[in-house]
Amino acid sequence: QWQVAESGGGLVQPGGSLRLSCAASGFPMDDHNIGWFRQESGKEPEGIACISPTGPSRIPGRLNYADSVKGRFTISRDAAKNTAYLQMNSLKPEDTATYLCTVLTFCEPLQRRFVEVWGRGTPVTVAS
Repeated sequence: QWQVAESGGGLVQPGGSLRLSCAASGFPMDDHNIGWFRQESGKEPEGIACISPTGPSRIPGRLNYADSVKGRFTISRDAAKNTAYLQMNSLKPEDTATYLCTVLTFCEPLQRRFVEVWGRGTPVTVAS
């Protein structure tokens, strides 16, 4: 059974940084589109970052970011640990949400309808 589990959320001050982790089990992350969504209370999940499968000769996967996080967030993946990460810098109060790791059919467009597996999420609060 394919599963993903997030960790690393918490409370951080505006301007601060946080790194989220997503550990996978049951499948190799390197062979699949891995994405991060976030969901604010009462709203639908929003896709924010995605990395496509690693290509032949270990060519890194393509990256796709929502405009709201471009330049501040970085998605990455460690095949040896079967874990993906979301490095979040220059955090703003509007980044407050539950962050969910996903496995998707496609990275572009980054939409909920292409999600195959959802994690339970990890909460992030940006406040002073």
